[in-house]
Amino acid sequence: MKKAFILFFVAIFSGFAQNTTNTVSLNVKIANRFSDTITISSGRSFKQKVGINKKGEFQTTFEASKDGGLYRLNDGNEGTTMFLKNGYDLTLTLDTKDFDETIVYKGKGANENNYLAKKALSDEKFEMELEALFDADEATFKDALAKKKANDISMIDGKGLDETLVNMLRPSFDQEEKFLLDYYNQKVAAKKMEGIVSPSFDYENHKGGKTKLEDLRGKYVYIDVWATWCGPCIAEIPHLKKVEEKYHGKNIEFVSISVDTEKDYEKWKKMVVSKELGGIQLFADKNWTSDFIKAYGINAIPRFILIGPDGKVIKADAARPSSASLPELLDGLVK
Repeated sequence: MKKAFILFFVAIFSGFAQNTTNTVSLNVKIANRFSDTITISSGRSFKQKVGINKKGEFQTTFEASKDGGLYRLNDGNEGTTMFLKNGYDLTLTLDTKDFDETIVYKGKGANENNYLAKKALSDEKFEMELEALFDADEATFKDALAKKKANDISMIDGKGLDETLVNMLRPSFDQEEKFLLDYYNQKVAAKKMEGIVSPSFDYENHKGGKTKLEDLRGKYVYIDVWATWCGPCIAEIPHLKKVEEKYHGKNIEFVSISVDTEKDYEKWKKMVVSKELGGIQLFADKNWTSDFIKAYGINAIPRFILIGPDGKVIKADAARPSSASLPELLDGLVK
């Protein structure tokens, strides 16, 4: 769930039109920078890479959205969301040791962007509470969502924010509430599967032939449901490789199941080779409508599942390879 709000936020707004008729100016100073290059992007329509000097400073001017749009500024894997509009002249300072907490904007457009930085912190705080809330009953969870939405609304009402930004934000609060409720229901459904014999699969193996779950009986099975077009799935691959390396030769099999459609079959085959994917690489027979996928109620990826040597589900919605909680779980099980 880490960074779920960022992913949701960007997904909601990445489709807004970019009418590039003017410029925005950014002066940025980053203490303890991660990299020598900063990336500024807006969906698929805009991407700029800017060099940053040894003092952590850079200045850039570029064509911006006429009516205002959302952009991401990234230093390595860390980033922040900005609202930029033609004519904005902004100064941004931050320290990567406390990335979100130290963001300060000054200049024209500062009000909108300091709000976004504050909202990111508010979302991060709520996200830290989510794991406990997932164990609560539905009424308690819905009450927490209602309070969050009320707080989000209070942060924009009467604050003099740009009308374009406000009009973007208001519908997003309802969509975010639905997104989190759907995620909660997925968690609840997954929890009900724990302790029961797992639904099976019998899928094409990249190395040839077919592999079914029963072939792996007697070992723990960590399953990664992914697709070649899924950015968050691809981001987990380096972490998955490290986990596979750590438990190499132990009583566990790592299985990746692609839910790519038939038209991307060759893309899947090539990516397994080009990215040197390990473990057991399988191709689901009917992508999202495959029986195994539907049995687990999977409607978003990546999704990870842990099954025991007896074929029973240990975690129907297991921790990601990038999560510190995964080795904590596996260390107590795998010998």
